[in-house]
Amino acid sequence: MQTYLIRRLLALIPVLIGITIMTFLLSNLAPGDPAEQMLTRISDEPPTEEAIQALREELGLNDPLPIQYVRWLGNVLRGDLGMSYRFREPVSEVLFRFLPNTFQLAVAALLVTVMIAFPLGLLAALFRYTWVDQIARLGSLLGASIPSFWLGYLLIILFAVELGWLPVAGRGTAAHLVLPALTLGLGAAAVIARLLRSTLLEVLGDDYILTARAKGLKEWIVIGQHALPNALLPIVTVLGMRFAHLLGGAVIVEVVFAWPGVGSTVVEGIFGRDYPLIQGFVLFMGLLFVVINLAVDVTYTWIDPRVRLTRREAA
Repeated sequence: MQTYLIRRLLALIPVLIGITIMTFLLSNLAPGDPAEQMLTRISDEPPTEEAIQALREELGLNDPLPIQYVRWLGNVLRGDLGMSYRFREPVSEVLFRFLPNTFQLAVAALLVTVMIAFPLGLLAALFRYTWVDQIARLGSLLGASIPSFWLGYLLIILFAVELGWLPVAGRGTAAHLVLPALTLGLGAAAVIARLLRSTLLEVLGDDYILTARAKGLKEWIVIGQHALPNALLPIVTVLGMRFAHLLGGAVIVEVVFAWPGVGSTVVEGIFGRDYPLIQGFVLFMGLLFVVINLAVDVTYTWIDPRVRLTRREAA
């Protein structure tokens, strides 16, 4: 186990370096002069060329890119992601102020995904080629095909406008969380349900499942203790990546439901050309994907102990 974790951590080093390089180049490849953008937001009048050059010298923008990268990386390692143009405060404070809202929405959407996908996928696999399977597959196809923004507006019209059961938008009570969590969770549930059906059908055809049934084990024991654990590896991978996508890709849903999360905040920063905020968000999401990917790999060792084996032990 320890050897496996060390190998995985060492493999992450070049990935992290690549993320920091791409994030740093983002601000340099973007159109416009960062110094001019900062001065334009500070003053209502167009900045003079002398003021722009003075600020570029102060920020070190005239230095070669490798020197700028090393200086920027040093600041990042100290937790300094720069100053947001729009909020006039450190980027890290802006991100971590709105991150709990996005995390709350992502966790709720993941719960919706699990509660819908697992029963749907199990029923489709256990009653394959029956009307139950056909309905489950049709629901999965519709859920994966409907765009999230359109689904969000449909849910608003039905449950908020027509029935009046839930609030339209905003954040306050638990009721405000239902519609955005459903909008995010239904699309992910469709993908997970289809994957669970296919992997479970593949596992149910293996010899050890036939042996377990031949021994007279009850069907729920065969499914729960033998088939399902071996079908979970790809499901865990997709769930982990889906959770990362929910944290970073809930932009449209947050805008539709006026949810004050990181996604909607970054959208405002994009329209306002807030380069430090965009840069900090890209770096944060890159690191988040790396951490979640590592967590998924560690989860493999708990689900399937064979993953912990070294090459020599496996041989």
